[in-house]
Amino acid sequence: MLWEPEFWVGIGFLIFIFVAAKPGYRTIAGALDKRSARIRSNIDEAGKLRAEAEALFATYQQKQREALREADDILAAARNEAERTRRQAADDLVAAIKRREQQAVEKIAEAEAEAMAQVRGAAAEIAIAATRDLIAAKLAPERARKLIDDAIAGLPRTLN
Repeated sequence: MLWEPEFWVGIGFLIFIFVAAKPGYRTIAGALDKRSARIRSNIDEAGKLRAEAEALFATYQQKQREALREADDILAAARNEAERTRRQAADDLVAAIKRREQQAVEKIAEAEAEAMAQVRGAAAEIAIAATRDLIAAKLAPERARKLIDDAIAGLPRTLN
């Protein structure tokens, strides 16, 4: 078997493949190592990006919860303000009604006083006219002149 040419051709072929494959193996192994390192760095970067995305997501969730709390606070404040405004409006309405009622009572009292004054004035005029007619009918002319003179003399005392 050592003397057969096919054996030595096979051995030479193996040596050739071994010698030729060694630099190719280094090239292939280097390329695979580079690719492996690149994949590893991509995986590390993806992990970092995922961690950043999760942190950002958590931050936005926190902001959303804060915004919801703030919206609830604003809504509660608005409800309180609306209730306070409603109560104030009701109080103002009651006060306005009382003022108007008081004004109406005062106007009625004024109208009543004015009507009483007019009635008294009319009664006084009627009484004066009746008295004048009665005096004119039953009083003698000298007696009437004396009463007029006495009334004129007492006028300054009455006016003061």
